[in-house]
Amino acid sequence: MNAAIADVRDGAAVDRLVDIDLARGLAVLGMCVIHVGGPFPDVALVPDLMDLAYGRSSALFAVLAGFSIILITGREKPKSGEAGGQAVARVAIRALVLLAIGSILTCLGTNVAVILEPYGICFLLVLPLYRLSAQQLGLLAAGTALVLPQVCFLLQLFGPVENLDPVFDFMVRGTYPAMTWVPFVIAGMAIARLSLNTQAMHWRLGLAGGALAVLGYGGSWLALRLLHGVPADPDWWREATSDPWVLLVAAPHSEKTFSILGNTGCALIVIAACWLAMNALPHLRKLVWPIIAVGSMPLTAYVLHIVGIAYLNHAMGIDLVLEDGSLSMLFGFVVVISTFAVLWLRVFQRGPMEVLMGRIADLARHIR
Repeated sequence: MNAAIADVRDGAAVDRLVDIDLARGLAVLGMCVIHVGGPFPDVALVPDLMDLAYGRSSALFAVLAGFSIILITGREKPKSGEAGGQAVARVAIRALVLLAIGSILTCLGTNVAVILEPYGICFLLVLPLYRLSAQQLGLLAAGTALVLPQVCFLLQLFGPVENLDPVFDFMVRGTYPAMTWVPFVIAGMAIARLSLNTQAMHWRLGLAGGALAVLGYGGSWLALRLLHGVPADPDWWREATSDPWVLLVAAPHSEKTFSILGNTGCALIVIAACWLAMNALPHLRKLVWPIIAVGSMPLTAYVLHIVGIAYLNHAMGIDLVLEDGSLSMLFGFVVVISTFAVLWLRVFQRGPMEVLMGRIADLARHIR
């Protein structure tokens, strides 16, 4: 049922799921929308588009990262023995490479909160879970979504002074605190463990996503309106980091339980929609091939758009993130990245950053 092509990665044959690449491409381009575009007060559609992408694109990317971990370590059956040790080492090496690349991109001095370093930490945190079943991973994803935001909130109140401990900052503070992004990755691992070869399962996944979205966003909406003492200003939570009411907020980057549930639900809806659309519409693949191409080289696309933002910022004095975003600039970024991906795949099987990642991770083959 799934559209898939064979790909060779990290020294092993891996089924490349084209529908997952489509979802991943949407996630990367969604982050590009947030970083390059807006605000556009004169265009009615764009604020709505940005609201949809804000926070949810990165959450979708995190869920798909968890999916990739299971692809590497064994989807139907977790790898064991020498193969298992090599697979674990590949994921660990990938995590370290993401930390290194993320640090380099951060040093470019853009106003983008680079997500690769927290992703690398999340990879290392969830790696011991790769042998768990779909049910176990699903329960663990739900448990961490319920517990870790509260723990993170308490640590922010009583932890070290900001910037005193870099590891603590990565885990607890910042735009992407690893503790509150782990549930997304575990959820992706759980999805990858499911038997996704039937349309019925795709529908169940989409319905589960809808239920989570309603529970997350709807639960927060009800709680903030039914409980007494909640501030009336809709943006109060951005400055009230020590206010317990903030735990009820479901805003995309509030990183609280309701937000995690809602964003995970949106990620499941997008993934299910990509599967259903690709299966129901055979010719859709040609139409959305540029997005699929971007999704097949997500690290390359992400690095390209950060480097592009840095170039415009330092060489031309244009700060896209804070004030100079425009529809034409966003369109240019999307066209350049998509065109590069399509042309590159005409000659090579993988993106340049993916080749680099694969060759470094292939060092794991020496583990015996």
